[in-house]
Amino acid sequence: MTIAKIIAGRSAADVVSCDVTTPVSEVVAILAGKRIGALPVMRAGSVAGIISERDIIYRLADQGASCLNMPVEAIMTSPAVTIESGTQIDDAMALMTKRRFRHFPVVENGALVAFISIGDLVKDKIDAVEQEAEAIRNYIQTA
Repeated sequence: MTIAKIIAGRSAADVVSCDVTTPVSEVVAILAGKRIGALPVMRAGSVAGIISERDIIYRLADQGASCLNMPVEAIMTSPAVTIESGTQIDDAMALMTKRRFRHFPVVENGALVAFISIGDLVKDKIDAVEQEAEAIRNYIQTA
């Protein structure tokens, strides 16, 4: 299965993002208000990086509250590791595990089409296991 299965029915317009010039304090408010852990950071319509709770915490630990006035570009993770909708779900999970991050911008022809988390991938895996278990139960009952 591919990432396309997970993002089917989603709209790129629904992706919460910010611009590279957005102050970190505003990003904190967005993350808290939406109860999310990361945002894609955009520059001129393209993904320039990702800002996560971890990025903010690490910079706060290093520089204190003064970092809240910086543009997000100063503390974001860049360049962003992106995937395409044709990427296999297992490959995406392996890359997240290897690189130790939890979010992917999904891009097609350079444009952001979705933003997925490890939770999206795990949910898909759980759904697949539950479907397989149900198929096995049905098989056993009819055998």
